[in-house]
Amino acid sequence: MSTLTSIFGEDLRAYIDFKARTGKTGRSRIHYLRHFDAWATAHSVTRLDRAAVEGWVLDELTRCSTHRSWMSYIRDFGRWMRVHRDPNAHVLTDEWKAGIVHSTPYLLSQYDIDAFFTAAPTVPAASPWSWQATAFFLLMHSAGLRTREVKKLTPADIDFTNGSITITGSKTGRDRLLPLTTEVMSILTDCHHQTRHQFPERSTFFVSATGTAVNPSSIGIIFNRIWDHAGLARPATGPRPRPYDFRHHFAYANIERWMRNGTDVNTMLPYLSTYMGHSGIDSTLYYVHTSPDFMSVYSDLVRTSANRVIPENSAE
Repeated sequence: MSTLTSIFGEDLRAYIDFKARTGKTGRSRIHYLRHFDAWATAHSVTRLDRAAVEGWVLDELTRCSTHRSWMSYIRDFGRWMRVHRDPNAHVLTDEWKAGIVHSTPYLLSQYDIDAFFTAAPTVPAASPWSWQATAFFLLMHSAGLRTREVKKLTPADIDFTNGSITITGSKTGRDRLLPLTTEVMSILTDCHHQTRHQFPERSTFFVSATGTAVNPSSIGIIFNRIWDHAGLARPATGPRPRPYDFRHHFAYANIERWMRNGTDVNTMLPYLSTYMGHSGIDSTLYYVHTSPDFMSVYSDLVRTSANRVIPENSAE
């Protein structure tokens, strides 16, 4: 763990070495402790006291998104410091819960979506992203998949004959068989042929330049590159566009379509929940709570009746 600049540099290296000897070598821990080191340098921190620890946490909270498990890293470092370096080192209290907090979605417009997918096939990229980016993000947009679900897809998960995909290992622990349109299947087929020609022994459907599974960070990089290539603006404040917003848009678009068509949203939400792989209806209700203002009148109605028995033969 090089290039550490704060007064805690040597302590952080020793702590990381200690964790490695116990078999814990995750990149996430190093990533966030580098953030802490840079913050401590910028703020001339000299002691691991409460002001330093909580000051960094508060600063990091302004940038983090959904997952906050990184709080455990600074908490554990504090415990290690207390035993090995400074008995007065502050340990982040349990009042600071890691948990999962929904980040505010960026509401994609139809113009954003059209411009993005128009630009995707021509985005400058030397890696397989040059031919697979459209297919990757189209699955998030048209089927509401999570980023990691698309990343983990294997060629065997895609049924080119019947036009469907199987999603395995979701949060619910249950597999999902999802139908796809002819247009989406055509794009997946073209992507499959190009990738198979370059990497015949690949284990995942989407690959890196070496034929292995795509790196999570590369997904965000190519998304931003396409966004800029499309000439789309980035908001100066508020939510920023991310790949996951395609999944959000899928949920919003379905709810709004049902409303326009006069379909009973209460009845359809459980089906949407199952399709998107939610563990329960509460996760789906989130989209009602965060949807555009004109949907707010439906929120209370849906919340009180979503758990009722679903009538048979009501799925679309």
